[in-house]
Amino acid sequence: MLAYKRVVTVKEAGSIVLKDLPLQQGQRVEVVVFADEEGQKERLKNLRALLKETQGLPQAKAISDDEIAEEVAAYRAVISAMPRN
Repeated sequence: MLAYKRVVTVKEAGSIVLKDLPLQQGQRVEVVVFADEEGQKERLKNLRALLKETQGLPQAKAISDDEIAEEVAAYRAVISAMPRN
C-alpha cells in the first residue's frame, strides 16, 4: 500500500478536503486522520522528563541487557498470539 501525506486545516467543522492526490476514480483507499491535540507538546515534554527520571533510578541500572531482551521477546510473543481482525 502506498502512503501519501497531506497536512490540512479544518475550515468547516466535521469536514476536510484532500486535493491533488495521485489516485484514480474507483480506486479503494484507506484514510487515517491524526488531529493535533492541545497540550500534546507539554505532555510529551512531561513524559520525556519522567522517562529520564525513571531511567536514573538505581533499580533501572540493575536491569541487564539480557533481561531487557527477554522482556521484549515475551511481549512480542504475546502480541503475535493475539487474534487479528
